[in-house]
Amino acid sequence: MKKREKKRPEIAIFGNFDTTNFGNDSTLKAVLYHLRRFQPDAEVTCICPWPNAITAAHHIRAFPISEDFVKSWVPQNPATRVLRRIFIGLPSEAIRWGKTFLSLRNADMLIVPGTGLLTDAYGLLGWGPFNLFKWSLMAKICRCKLAFVSTGVGPIKGTLGRFLVKSVLSWADFRSYRDNSSKQCLLDLGFAVENDPVYPDLAFSLPEVVIPRQNGHESKNRPIVGLGVMEASGAYDVLRQGNNYSVYLDKLVTFSEWLLAREYDVRLLSGDVCDEQAWQEFGSRLRERSSDYDDARIFRQPIRSVDDLLSQIAATDVVVATRFHNVLFALFCNKPVISLSFHHKCASLMSAVGLSDYCFDINDYDAETLIEKLRALEKNADKIKPLIKQKVDGFREALDEQYRCIFDLV
Repeated sequence: MKKREKKRPEIAIFGNFDTTNFGNDSTLKAVLYHLRRFQPDAEVTCICPWPNAITAAHHIRAFPISEDFVKSWVPQNPATRVLRRIFIGLPSEAIRWGKTFLSLRNADMLIVPGTGLLTDAYGLLGWGPFNLFKWSLMAKICRCKLAFVSTGVGPIKGTLGRFLVKSVLSWADFRSYRDNSSKQCLLDLGFAVENDPVYPDLAFSLPEVVIPRQNGHESKNRPIVGLGVMEASGAYDVLRQGNNYSVYLDKLVTFSEWLLAREYDVRLLSGDVCDEQAWQEFGSRLRERSSDYDDARIFRQPIRSVDDLLSQIAATDVVVATRFHNVLFALFCNKPVISLSFHHKCASLMSAVGLSDYCFDINDYDAETLIEKLRALEKNADKIKPLIKQKVDGFREALDEQYRCIFDLV
């Protein structure tokens, strides 16, 4: 009798993945790299907001998180809006549930990796808690393993958001969080996580070969400070209240004035393509205020990928950044870093590497304090760098252990 051929494992990955947010894209790159290490024969599917971009970039199948079947429009008349929900909204959602089932019916595992999905800060729809609930529930209906891996949590403000997040986690076959502050957020919601492990952010498991090996300094005689300037919407609501964003930019401008006057150069860093809009406003303010402004000393090369960003960070001596993954990639490249923290994940990361003294709340510092910390960071760089490397190597080993645990479930 002919022996039945063993079925190839099918693994689906759910996340807010595109090719413009480099933190999210690095998470997907890391998971795909290790999936091919541990499950080289697996068929991989990505469930994300922009499937065409992911298929083109990573050469894997991809499905939309929530497909639109009818052109989006909001009627002005209240009665028409109700009719639209009944005759278009409900049937469309029923079709989405059916297509979700078809996408997962043969899957062995649905992985939700990192990317801070457990939040309602950007609403319930899109990549928010409602669609995560739908895909997670369908995974269980299809008898598919469900794994939340190094997941970030919070903020979760709404009652429905709390219900949806707690529900999906309760169905998981594996749960881990990227920091203790994420666990505490869930404990505050009354969700039992005491036995759930904490593992580092998955971006630390990118292969070491992606780290550029040479610093391409345009200026051989001047130190270069990498400055991560973030667009306001990237910080949840922290920078969009009142004039917080204008104050944030002014502090960075004052800091950069000091750098230029003291013979430093500045290299602008981003964590998302949209940050380049912030570069323009920052540059305009700096040009108006600094008597030492020299466009040739402000490096603003376009950043379109994780590799581009790592290359830019490699060409710095020290980094001052706002976005979480700008800070993480600086550590990954063994660069001394100061974090302007807008979320507990930033403070948790800096604490984990022993650099809490170089972490500021984004709305609770001034340029003079930042200058003082930069001087201290440079003075202690020879001691700090070996400690960073030791921590990052430990993170990589811990994540390797986690991948083994996850893929043993398949």
